[in-house]
Amino acid sequence: MTAHADVHDDGERLSSDELAALQLRRLRATLSHAYEHVPHYRQAFDKAGVHPDDCRSLSDLALFPFTTKADLREQYPFGMFAVPRSEVRRIHASSGTTGRPTVVGYTDNDLSTWADVVARSIRAAGGRPGQLVHIAYGYGLFTGGLGAHYGAERLGCTVVPASGGMTDRQVRLIQDFRPEVIMVTPSYMLTLLDEMERQGIDPRSTSLRTGIFGAEPWTEEMRREIEQRLDIDAVDIYGLSEVMGPGVAQECVETKDGLHIWEDHFYPEVVDPFTGEVLPEGASGELVFTSLTKEAMPIIRYRTRDLTRLLPGTARPAFRRMEKVTGRSDDMIILRGVNLYPTQIEEILLRTPGLAPHFQLRLTREGRMDALTVRVEARREADSAQRQSAAASVVRAVKDGIGVSVAVEVVDPETLERSVGKIKRLMDLREPR
Repeated sequence: MTAHADVHDDGERLSSDELAALQLRRLRATLSHAYEHVPHYRQAFDKAGVHPDDCRSLSDLALFPFTTKADLREQYPFGMFAVPRSEVRRIHASSGTTGRPTVVGYTDNDLSTWADVVARSIRAAGGRPGQLVHIAYGYGLFTGGLGAHYGAERLGCTVVPASGGMTDRQVRLIQDFRPEVIMVTPSYMLTLLDEMERQGIDPRSTSLRTGIFGAEPWTEEMRREIEQRLDIDAVDIYGLSEVMGPGVAQECVETKDGLHIWEDHFYPEVVDPFTGEVLPEGASGELVFTSLTKEAMPIIRYRTRDLTRLLPGTARPAFRRMEKVTGRSDDMIILRGVNLYPTQIEEILLRTPGLAPHFQLRLTREGRMDALTVRVEARREADSAQRQSAAASVVRAVKDGIGVSVAVEVVDPETLERSVGKIKRLMDLREPR
């Protein structure tokens, strides 16, 4: 499929010079807005010895301090808001399972901007006005469901707000309503595929043509698994509530070569995770975002913990791409001195015959040493000999490719807990030292 100018909005048609000028103007305004209305930012800027007036070029952003999740938690609930609470039209929040939740707010203009960037994302993924969009992201305080919902409506689509759960009913709705687009986490898409097959439905016979998958890292092997089983274009969407929600960046269906960042609204940097030094384009590191148009809660140099690199634009030349996120710095497992990520295991499992894409990592301690067990489901057609062969193959591939020994347990189909939202791959069962 070839991109045509008639499906690009004005922002997507900006030249490089026009985009840079717009970014600098919006960045300076955002820094001033944050400094004047958010005590946290005034104190942080003053402590770092910088003032919004010091930002005379885009590169000057590196002078300003980072914002972390800990900062947001310390300001719970509304300390990061830059407008009176009466001007906030919606509030979202994280689950707070590891401490105080992070809270974000939106003005009327913020909600309109959010709908615009999600609409742009759906269009870049291949969605078009008039199509039916089945949204199986969770609704509520999680930004996924409502973010996708209002973006699809802004594009002119018909929305089925299915939310998560009730998997058998979701399959029935897909069969009956015949949507062209589905928006869901990739792990829950696998659950839906399994349910279709359990009901005797060939997933390739459904009406679905475009899958927009986000909210968790997923690999190229996962893309191939979904595309082959469902006969769709599977594309990645990126976002996080602290920056906006879904729609910060989107993979284009024409190229599927990384996610174009909507840089007229979100300014990206990649930094060394340890030193905080800004890295050049093409270098791998931690993704950092500064909002350029948010009113209720501007965010300055937010450390996402997502690991990626920035690349030149392709399908949307005005906007740089971020490589597909396949790991987070806080998801990293250090096993006997070797760093590994769950997605590295996923890549190996999905290219091993006889194994299904459902797995769990169990981290335990044996004596003074940490141990990792990979529990993975067998495919239905795999017999005992194939399961043993697959387990041995994974052990070898992990040792050869990552450099560490793991145990592999191949379990029966439908043994492991299914995801209805973001999947939790790692179970840390180690007793505190």
